[in-house]
Amino acid sequence: MFTKKNLTIIIMSILCINGFAQDDMLSLLDSVGGPKTHEKTIATFKGSKIINAQSIETVKAKTFDFSISHRFGNSGTQNGGGHALYGLDNVSDVRFGFDFGITDNLTIGIGRSKQKELIDGLVKYKLLSQTTDNHVPISLVYYGDVSYNPQTPTIFYSGVLTVKDFKQKDIHRFGYTNQLIIARKFNSRFSMEIIPSYQHRNFILASFNPDNGAVESNDLFSIGTGARFKFTKRIAIIVDYFYTFSKYRTKNSASPFYNPLAIGLEFETGGHVFHLNFTNSAGIIENNYIPYTTDGWLKGGFKFGFNISRVFNYRR
Repeated sequence: MFTKKNLTIIIMSILCINGFAQDDMLSLLDSVGGPKTHEKTIATFKGSKIINAQSIETVKAKTFDFSISHRFGNSGTQNGGGHALYGLDNVSDVRFGFDFGITDNLTIGIGRSKQKELIDGLVKYKLLSQTTDNHVPISLVYYGDVSYNPQTPTIFYSGVLTVKDFKQKDIHRFGYTNQLIIARKFNSRFSMEIIPSYQHRNFILASFNPDNGAVESNDLFSIGTGARFKFTKRIAIIVDYFYTFSKYRTKNSASPFYNPLAIGLEFETGGHVFHLNFTNSAGIIENNYIPYTTDGWLKGGFKFGFNISRVFNYRR
């Protein structure tokens, strides 16, 4: 259970790391003649996403970023194992994304996911940029995503079409995610971020947790964290995790839910950033993986996947 004590420990740990990192960075800068005034920190993360989580990186002005994300089936459950090539025979989700940098600080994008057939549009705006002299100690980004579910009414309204006088509305099909991404690059190898998140789904099934009586809600709050540790010039370990504040999802024996955790390796190859990862979440975008992760790592519900992106510069 995530408590205020846990949160305090996390914050104090970050502050301690921050102190050591500042000393190391300032010592290094002093050794080469001192810092450049208010120079922005670069490459806190290498891609616009860590694995599941968004990073603070935006697409450069007049630049296109085409991305493909893929999640296979479960590797370790009865639906995985050797007979399904440890999940490689199955597909949990695939997303194609296309982002464009209007300015260095403002990115817009569109995407299409296999899971729930979601079509989504996103905006990412950098409010603050960390500087090497610690004049600005963090980077701060707003991220928003709107998704639309075009599934047939039989699938989308499964379980409620028999309700008398029920009215179908197109607005039901929309879901929204809002995040503030707070990040810091502590040194040339290690970066970390925290992601307070709020989501609203216009339509949900009325259901409750039989173990505590909690009812499912249209609104959902969560907090995520992500980190990157670079151990060679082109390879890094990446990880992200989200904790969902939802009594309905706490020890729900009727409909078990799990917090999404992803671990992977990142490779830089020229204009590509390539991730190989494992995660227990089937969905790729926030409106899928935060509310609807139903597989647990300890029960073999982890999936192999990859993210790959390719950047194209546009000039008139």
